[in-house]
Amino acid sequence: MDGAMIPLGQLARVVVAKGAPSIRTENALLSAYIYVDIRDRDLGGYVADAKKAVAEQVKFPPGYYVTWSGQFEYMERAIEKMKIVIPVTLLSIFLLLYLNFKRLTETLIVMLSVPFALVGGVWLMWLLDYNLSVAVVVGFIALAGVAAETGVIMLIYLDHAWEAVKAKCREAGRTANVDDLYAAVMEGAVERVRPKMMTVVAIMAGLLPIMWGTGTGSEVMSRIAAPMVGGMISSTVLTLAVIPAIYALVKQWSLKRGSEQ
Repeated sequence: MDGAMIPLGQLARVVVAKGAPSIRTENALLSAYIYVDIRDRDLGGYVADAKKAVAEQVKFPPGYYVTWSGQFEYMERAIEKMKIVIPVTLLSIFLLLYLNFKRLTETLIVMLSVPFALVGGVWLMWLLDYNLSVAVVVGFIALAGVAAETGVIMLIYLDHAWEAVKAKCREAGRTANVDDLYAAVMEGAVERVRPKMMTVVAIMAGLLPIMWGTGTGSEVMSRIAAPMVGGMISSTVLTLAVIPAIYALVKQWSLKRGSEQ
């Protein structure tokens, strides 16, 4: 207390031993970090396997526990947000379609086109060996919007062609039949081929350089672009073949019901 010099050996025992490189605390508890680098597999699958292995093979003393943090924690937060964003997106698309058509039948036809469009994105993701991530989900959300838009345009073409055929039949003094419906569907679908191909080519021309690009941020951007590129291919087949067929079946059922009544 009076400022005298005291040898350190009188106060503590100094030895060289292996230990933690640093002392860290979290939530007022001592903590130790184990860093893991993931390669050639998805983060969520690895953490699930690691959790199972730790639960089966490691027994913690009382007062000890393990938590998983880092990128996995960010991924869990993103998944929780996506559970809200994706349903809200689909509901918004449904409401906008219903406000546009004012009929539930056409709205459901376009909504059925969304899963078909997503198939192409899933196939391309599988071919490129991309894992599911937040960027991939963002790409699928954008693809759903584009698929719904192209489906709306196809239905508008089909409706215009069908209304024109019915007007000609009324002028001729007869009721439109199934053959007239098929002719209208063929005419409306053929008119949509060129605009659809122009849309697909323009979108793919803009996305392919992003998907195959390199440099800072290319990994994220390629995973956003890949689902849209693959989805545009399947969306083309869907818009030109599936939607006209469904439209013809629905209108044919309406014609038969009207004739029976």
